[in-house]
Amino acid sequence: MSINIKRTAQKRVVIVGGGLGGLRLAEDLKGSGMQVVLIDKNNYHQFPPLIYQVASAGLAPSSISFPFRQLFRHRKDFFFRMAEARAVFPDKKILQTSIGKISYDHLVFAAGATTNFFGNKDVEEWAIPMRTMSEAMGLRNALLSNLERAMTCATEEERQELLNIVIVGGGATGVEIAGAISEMKRYVIPNDYPDMDASHMHIYLLEAGDRLLAGMSKESSDKALTFLKSMGVDVQFGKMVTDYRDFRVMIKDGTSIATRTFLWVSGIRAQPITGIDGDRLGRGFRINVDEYNRVQGLDGIFAIGDQCLMTADAAYPKGHPQLAQVAIQQARLLAQNLRKIDHGDASLTPFHYKDLGSMATIGRNKAVADIGKIHTQGFIAWLLWLVVHLRSILGVRNKLVVMLTWAWQYITYNNSIRTIVYATKPKMIRERIKREATTHLGEDLMEEEKE
Repeated sequence: MSINIKRTAQKRVVIVGGGLGGLRLAEDLKGSGMQVVLIDKNNYHQFPPLIYQVASAGLAPSSISFPFRQLFRHRKDFFFRMAEARAVFPDKKILQTSIGKISYDHLVFAAGATTNFFGNKDVEEWAIPMRTMSEAMGLRNALLSNLERAMTCATEEERQELLNIVIVGGGATGVEIAGAISEMKRYVIPNDYPDMDASHMHIYLLEAGDRLLAGMSKESSDKALTFLKSMGVDVQFGKMVTDYRDFRVMIKDGTSIATRTFLWVSGIRAQPITGIDGDRLGRGFRINVDEYNRVQGLDGIFAIGDQCLMTADAAYPKGHPQLAQVAIQQARLLAQNLRKIDHGDASLTPFHYKDLGSMATIGRNKAVADIGKIHTQGFIAWLLWLVVHLRSILGVRNKLVVMLTWAWQYITYNNSIRTIVYATKPKMIRERIKREATTHLGEDLMEEEKE
């Protein structure tokens, strides 16, 4: 079965993944004369830097997401299909998806990364990751549900398990979610749960290394630690988590922490795709590419962002950091190079990453920022963080909603989106989707084998 998109005389660019890189590439190919097909398992773009605020009940999911079809509704050369990429057949220039197969002239993998559990099955089963909107909603529900259960549980042991929050990973996401939950503890619990002693709620941030924010300056790392400690977060270094059993996080040094809210934000790995393996994969299952983001040895296939590993950039011989700016810059240059290829111009431009800086927010008036040789902390860094992220959100409505939400929270000290909502699908629909996806995949793979 093929995806029903009419083939024209135009060259077809298929983009897998509508994250920051994939979206930028689709936008920059406007007016290129090529047909652009975007494939993503969701029908919306999400803004990853603010997912933690959805998880901590600070923002509504709709504030940082935007439907793909609405973004490109006036473009006749653009097509969107909600599907998952399953396999690629480079010799036939065909991509197999969960809804059928599609041919391509140029195929770009921009599906980003997923959580890396480093082969620990117990951790993978029980920990709460925070890479996607649905995972953030799951964390929000878990946090709020555990607070409700802590009010009525039978034993003190169970109550402490419910009130202990363990976050594994001292990167930007770990630091930011630890700060956000700490502010919930300080400002929300005394008002919403007046008969609960907030001092019983403990927030642990575990890092296997010797400092927070390893990708930022030592000055910013130290200041982030100072901020978190002042907010009551128990930060522990040299703590490698090995397992999770009986509601306890097991640590390599023999210690353990009881918790029913176990967050895992320690490490990522590239999204896998059948058909690209062996020597074409590097560290963290990232796809090896050359300085033009071309997958080595495969005609017409490219990869950008977290999903690729480029070692040709002299400034980054071990590959670029898996940051949003890398994906955006690679997408912009790839759009230019694809236009050149389409016009028969062989003078492609190699990619060189320009570091625009890094920043992380810990809480109200507390943030750290590294911009070139300038390192700033506190209110100025927090203000910079607000401006940069507000500008990056898609849609005028979303910008206004987020700005007004932040202003309200700053004045009232109140995160107002504290609803527990479990989304469900009718059983009939769930079974039909599963059956159709399995049937289409089986039929198409059998057809490929026959050919």
